[in-house]
Amino acid sequence: MKLTELLTDNVNGAAWEAKGYQLPRFDIKAVREKTYREPTWVHFGGGNIFRAFPAAILNDALNTGKYDRGVIVAETFDYEVIDKAYTPYGNLSLLVSLQSDGNIEKKVIASVTEALKADPQFDDWQRLVEIFRNPSLQMISFTITEKGYTYNDADLSRGLSPVLAMGKVCALLYERYKAGKLPLTVQSMDNCSHNGGRVKAGVLAYAERWVNNGLVPADFADYLRNKSKVTFPWSMIDKITPRPHEKVKELLEADGFEDNNYIETEKHTFTAPFVNAEEVQYLVIEDDYTNGRPPLDLGGALYTTRETVDKVETMKVTTCLNPLHTAMSIYGCMLGYTLISAEMKDEDLRAFIQKIGYMEAMPVVTDPGVLNPYEFIGAVINRRLPNPFMPDAPQRIASDTSQKLPIRFGETIKKYVRRHLDMKNLVLIPLTLAGYARYLKGLKDDLTPFEPSPDPMLEELQAIVAPLEIGKPDQDWSPLKQLYANQTVFGVNLYDVGLGEQIEGMVKELFAGKGAVRQTLHKYVVAR
Repeated sequence: MKLTELLTDNVNGAAWEAKGYQLPRFDIKAVREKTYREPTWVHFGGGNIFRAFPAAILNDALNTGKYDRGVIVAETFDYEVIDKAYTPYGNLSLLVSLQSDGNIEKKVIASVTEALKADPQFDDWQRLVEIFRNPSLQMISFTITEKGYTYNDADLSRGLSPVLAMGKVCALLYERYKAGKLPLTVQSMDNCSHNGGRVKAGVLAYAERWVNNGLVPADFADYLRNKSKVTFPWSMIDKITPRPHEKVKELLEADGFEDNNYIETEKHTFTAPFVNAEEVQYLVIEDDYTNGRPPLDLGGALYTTRETVDKVETMKVTTCLNPLHTAMSIYGCMLGYTLISAEMKDEDLRAFIQKIGYMEAMPVVTDPGVLNPYEFIGAVINRRLPNPFMPDAPQRIASDTSQKLPIRFGETIKKYVRRHLDMKNLVLIPLTLAGYARYLKGLKDDLTPFEPSPDPMLEELQAIVAPLEIGKPDQDWSPLKQLYANQTVFGVNLYDVGLGEQIEGMVKELFAGKGAVRQTLHKYVVAR
């Protein structure tokens, strides 16, 4: 069983389906021909998340028979992905959905019609220029990670031959401008706050530099700012897509599926002809399009207003997912865990995050309307975090914790203050923040060392708690005031909002000695 068999006329579809593989229900050749002539969607970033989510929901839309165009993927960074993960397999891939009950769902994704290298050094660039000059193009989108939206003076100074992704996109938008100022929507699908604004800032940085240097007409930048011509909607995306999993590879081999080799490029992109991902997914998009849009709602995407997208994102990052991740990562590292799924079997830790979400953060969440906060957090606790296929580690999630705390917990505390709610209702959120001081010591609960995860403030914050010793109750605890008054780290001065002394008391319990982390966690979880 090989993916390219599905592009032939004599494929034995019944044999695939007998082994649980869902095959495309649309005419692949017809969709490819139609898309080549009248493209509607180009996506930048050919990585695993694209194939597992945006391409997959378009595949579902095509399966309804209500749409007839695929997506063209363009890679801006790692061109080996095109050569090794797309071209050899006729742009087909296999999506393996990893379910929390240990089962898997296997679906062939055939919505990608072309895979191009987005760089003028390749012949593919002329095809991209042709596509951008085609009036049928409706949307370009991105999963290039937050770092992909960066730009610098060196690249801005390269004129119309930039190297970075935003510069290349701007050059292609200039082709659309020259073709008659044709309308287009520039849609980020990356997991970062207010992502549409990041794309807009990046593109306009290049356009304005080129205008100032006389390389393009002055009204090119005006074209990009004209909301009737070009829009930059926001979106919220949420789906975990880890590296290809050994267990999945073994399951596919047992089926006789041959396209299961691992691929690692020179730039250390890890991929494969198959993509494994969790079953739960969310894509909420601001419905602000100037030239129509692919009907991704047929595959499960939710179209709504910018205000609602912002509410959904706030719900996720301050209540229903991200705070739970951070709480688990801090205590998971100290208790010696290396897998989030294993942590979910720990009664104290499971109850810890469950009560943080439902009892302490949920009272101040704003219901966005399109997604129910209780159902969202229920999926996180019961389906997502316990998933045995998800090899996510508390050590990874603990990276950059100092940058995450002000959003994931500080915003909830601020809402308690603004709404004049009783701070005594906050117990486990303060325990999380107290745990951070203990985490910074780099000692597990059994007092063996561990290496705290990378963090831009790690050295500075460790220096603050350095004088504090574990097992010494009568020491000078004044360094805690320096730590917990830091608004940069916690979003608020915790003493000003009435939580500082409470947190100090919890820290003293966590520092009591060997086993104190477990004892203190259990005490407060049970009491709450």
